Amino acid sequence: MTDTGDKQEKLERFIIITGLSGSGMSSATNAFEDLGYFCVDNLPVTILSPFSRLMLPNSEGLIAIEKAALVIDIRERHFLSDFPAELKKLKRRGLEPFILFFDASDKVLKRRFSETRRPHPADDGVGVLEAIRSEREAMSAVRSLADLTIDTSQHNVHSLRRTLVQRFGEHREGIPLQVQVVSFGHKHGVLRDVDLMFDVRHLPNPYFEKKLKELPGTDKKVAAFLDSQEDVRETLRRFIELLEYLLPLYRREGKAYLTIGIGCTGGRHRSVMAAERIGERLNEAGYDTKVVHRDVAK
Repeated sequence: MTDTGDKQEKLERFIIITGLSGSGMSSATNAFEDLGYFCVDNLPVTILSPFSRLMLPNSEGLIAIEKAALVIDIRERHFLSDFPAELKKLKRRGLEPFILFFDASDKVLKRRFSETRRPHPADDGVGVLEAIRSEREAMSAVRSLADLTIDTSQHNVHSLRRTLVQRFGEHREGIPLQVQVVSFGHKHGVLRDVDLMFDVRHLPNPYFEKKLKELPGTDKKVAAFLDSQEDVRETLRRFIELLEYLLPLYRREGKAYLTIGIGCTGGRHRSVMAAERIGERLNEAGYDTKVVHRDVAK
């Protein structure tokens, strides 16, 4: 990764993504969308100047689009000839976008096109490798304008995403992680589409307590009964300790959403109380956490 410009002078809220075909621009666009950028792929270069007006204050001092990431590359037939002139127009308006250029080795690009079986946009019958070399030469002038060049030869989708999140995200540790904690009962079917699953069927069951049987796990009496049990306290302590270790790692990898399933037999008592306790602790730790009880009314 090579930084070639003064970051303080460029608008990182207005990013132009460009580079060699197959170098990861589509994956980068997905990452910028998750970072809250308004993204446009394959924008005609002649639309760049009109689009920029949306990023300037209007007569009331309001800005329509706060952050944008635009992909403009060799697929746009006027790109190479018109791009430098369009940048000058933006500069005269007081806008100087941050230019992010993606690159990769010829060998890696050739392999990627072979794996995806997609035609190279510059291949007019000369073969993929010659098309890559031709595009690289044609894009050399654009590359020289870049504020940051990222060589994706050693990157996969996940590591590239992590790099962009750490470089352009407002939070150094990554995208803010939204967590959903869902309680459920195994007898009503195992919860699907979860990232982490915990089972609390080993804990004392309020169902067998006459005064608690008909009460949900959200009831204070049920919670007090479970809180009084050493096994419950120790289990929750260990679950929470594991989550406090894992969640920062998920966030660092660029994961935006995480679902945690908590299961007991019926989904009315133990899993409900455990989900509530875990949700409370994660909210206290700064995670945007929502607790859902799938089977509490069954």
